[in-house]
Amino acid sequence: MKRALFISTLLVFILAACQPAPVETEVPQVQETHTEEMPTQQAPVSGAVIYSLAAGESTLSYSVSETFINQNNKFNTAIGVTGSVSGEITLDAANPQNTSIGSIAAEIVEFESDSGRRDGIIRDRFLESTRFPTVTFVPTSITGLPESYTPGEMLTFQVTGDTTIRETTLPLTFDVTANLENDALSGQATTSFLMSDFGFGPISVAGILETEDTVLMTLNFVAYP
Repeated sequence: MKRALFISTLLVFILAACQPAPVETEVPQVQETHTEEMPTQQAPVSGAVIYSLAAGESTLSYSVSETFINQNNKFNTAIGVTGSVSGEITLDAANPQNTSIGSIAAEIVEFESDSGRRDGIIRDRFLESTRFPTVTFVPTSITGLPESYTPGEMLTFQVTGDTTIRETTLPLTFDVTANLENDALSGQATTSFLMSDFGFGPISVAGILETEDTVLMTLNFVAYP
């Protein structure tokens, strides 16, 4: 009986020794993280951009019909051009009706045509641009602008303002086409007027030539931000 009890006890110890040691399982510590709130990204706010007329790329020209009396009344169209033009246009592409135009100036003393003789007569005796070298246009109103605009489209509108030639200032209205593409604002503005209204025409050189009273004035402009 004692022998059987001894054997049973021995078996218990043997079995206990054969059991694998308990494995301690490390519980991973959860690292507390702090999430910073990123500022909300605002969509770019579109607004007005100021474009300056590029001298040399922008030109002001006149066009007037003339008749050469000493050449059997030969008809011709005289065209004079100056590249000395300055001014600013503020365009709001998102809200085109907010567009504004600053004063535009051109150095008409630098008018050049295909005849140096004509240029001299105009400069000294008629337009007198030697004394009054600059013509200015100060816009007072813009009409015909659309409510929306997509760059690349052609804009068509009218600009009215005070034009000063020599010592006379009169209102003129320009018909304007403009296009914004690749950060360049380009276009053309045209108007016509009577030289006699500004006190310097029509031009007449006895026995040589006579001009019509009406002048077509054209501003071809290129402007950059």
